[in-house]
Amino acid sequence: MSVPDRRAQLFRMDEARRQTQRQLDMIDRQIIRRMTAVIPQLRPHSAGSGRGRGPGPAMFLERYRANLAAITQERQHEIDALSRKLARQDAAIEVLRARLPPDLRRA
Repeated sequence: MSVPDRRAQLFRMDEARRQTQRQLDMIDRQIIRRMTAVIPQLRPHSAGSGRGRGPGPAMFLERYRANLAAITQERQHEIDALSRKLARQDAAIEVLRARLPPDLRRA
């Protein structure tokens, strides 16, 4: 394969990697958006524990983490698949870059 062909292939592979990363970022933003919608429900609605105070920050964090884990678990198979794909793409890009002359590796 000629150097221009390798550079073109590297460009395509980099673009595919960026697309995969965008998909992972989109899933992350969706999880954040869902957690933002859930936060008001995690706060105490009444003065249920001790002299008009809510259950406190430790209880809030516990509920927050439990909800975050549940929401993330729903998308975990997608996250795992995209993470594996990203790792394969990174490895393939490094192999192709190694085949380019040193002055053209970071274009």
